[in-house]
Amino acid sequence: MLRALPLAALLALSACSRQAPAPPPPAPPAAPAPSTPPATQSETTPAPAPAATAQSEIQQATASQESVDNGAERPARGDASLEQMAALPAAAQLPDGKWKPGVHYDPLVPAQPTSVAPGKVEVVEVLWLACPHCYALEPYIGNWLKTKPSYVEFVRVPVMWQPIHRAHARLYYALEALGRQDLIAKAFDTIHDLAERKLPPLVGSSDDETFRVQQQFATQNGISADDFAKAYNSFTVSSNLQRAEQLTQRYHVEGVPFFVVNGKYTTDVAKAGHDCAQTTPSCGEKKLIELIGDLVATEHRH
Repeated sequence: MLRALPLAALLALSACSRQAPAPPPPAPPAAPAPSTPPATQSETTPAPAPAATAQSEIQQATASQESVDNGAERPARGDASLEQMAALPAAAQLPDGKWKPGVHYDPLVPAQPTSVAPGKVEVVEVLWLACPHCYALEPYIGNWLKTKPSYVEFVRVPVMWQPIHRAHARLYYALEALGRQDLIAKAFDTIHDLAERKLPPLVGSSDDETFRVQQQFATQNGISADDFAKAYNSFTVSSNLQRAEQLTQRYHVEGVPFFVVNGKYTTDVAKAGHDCAQTTPSCGEKKLIELIGDLVATEHRH
């Protein structure tokens, strides 16, 4: 829940990776007492995040691929770990050995069920609307969607790690329930514009505040306040959020953007660009699209 978390704390917890928050800096030894008690701060109006904190979050998120911090606690896994490696049969090898399992992608063992019809190949992107790397990947995804084979079904799932991720996921599904995919794209743009200006990215310091902020965004873009409220609190949105929570856990998503191809393979920008990402700009994004294309073609042949 967003309730009881000041906005500065929210932003401090909201890195695109599922990582432990950094400890606060020690207080100066002889710091004078504040002239105004913290209790006088309004609990319904979010305090703006300090410029240094917001800038630090942006730098941290854009400096590296979104991945779990090595010191963060990882989820427990059963004997049938989804990330367990297995040798692929010859018929399932990718063309010319161009891609190596465990390097460019990981097989899922056992394979997971998909939500598409027979003959279709599912591609799932797990993302966060405030993730800089997800946003940077958007043009590549957009171009791929224009040319992808008709048998590919592309599904997006908002990640469900922390309160701010869940808040943006609810906005995503509310707009989807209203049939406004165009506003999902606009929310993506708006959130990143606000973050660059060190302003709250369509969230508040409580659940009610977040609802009001997101409802205002919707009404400013042609959705009635009542329609948005109904969608926001609908059974459809609640069900989608529950499914997103399950998928985040099932695939042990530790960084976004994260891709799952037909319930059998996972990959990301860093893995796909393993051979060139450190030396060639945008190599990882281009290689990711190429890898997805080869994976879906292999799946379609089988």
